[in-house]
Amino acid sequence: MLGGMIRVKQLGSGEDQPWTGQTGGVWVDVQNLTPDELASLQAAFSLNPLALEDALEQGHWSRAEVYPEHSFITVRSFARPEQADEFTERLSIFTFPDGVLTVSSSGTRALNAVWPLTGRDSVNNPQEVTYELLDHTADTFFAAADALEEQADDLEERVFQNRRQNPVPDVFELKHRIGQARRLATDAREATALMGRHANCTPADLVRYRDVQDSFTRAAGRLDGLRDLLTSLLDLHLNLQSQRMNEVMRTLTAVSVIFLPLTFLAGVWGMNFEFMPELKSPYGYALAWASFLLIGGLLAAYFKRRGWW
Repeated sequence: MLGGMIRVKQLGSGEDQPWTGQTGGVWVDVQNLTPDELASLQAAFSLNPLALEDALEQGHWSRAEVYPEHSFITVRSFARPEQADEFTERLSIFTFPDGVLTVSSSGTRALNAVWPLTGRDSVNNPQEVTYELLDHTADTFFAAADALEEQADDLEERVFQNRRQNPVPDVFELKHRIGQARRLATDAREATALMGRHANCTPADLVRYRDVQDSFTRAAGRLDGLRDLLTSLLDLHLNLQSQRMNEVMRTLTAVSVIFLPLTFLAGVWGMNFEFMPELKSPYGYALAWASFLLIGGLLAAYFKRRGWW
């Protein structure tokens, strides 16, 4: 197993420190945790076993809980929001009264963005670090929503510009990814809301949690709108296909109607009666063709004028 990484930031100054077991006034970030490092963390921090189990479980969904030892939240988000693919990442945050512990497999976009901000005016205590991490995580959902909207716009153009191409598989694939993004945003919103309701924090911190909750709510709302757009786009594609089929059927019907009187005349002149004056006329064949062309031409012109062909 590859060795993990433990790095430490002083909350007040933002200075990097080596890990020596300190827990107060610091932010300890752990990535790719090894058993030995886990034992060191358990010896230094008072970690609730249930929270630690959730943090170490692979594929765990977003959730939050407030334990006597600390508050805990784990959030799952997109690893590559600009592509909005199915790759996700997860960050677990243990918030103590005087310190923060974050656990992840290989870091997250939010973690990498907030780490350099530590020690500044807005990121110098455990609650502010937690807020910034959640806020930057919410930003990834807006980036994913932008990417999904762009893909939805491309599908919409394809539906109008290339009617022969079948966009249904791509629509359902995109709907699946939008549904996954919405579930991630909704789970993160519920976890943040629980933290805001039960965490022991100041009124200012509660405002921050509500702000993050609102961000997740707006991201989920945008994704809901995209899902409805794709449903409407699918209905539009089916309506266009139905319209195209109606146009084909109308053309075929017009052609059939044109040939109907011609078939009637051909059937009349094809009957084997002895006394049929046209059969012995030297101009009978020319008369038949003239009748065919005249009737067919008049019907075709009439259908064209009415826009049926």
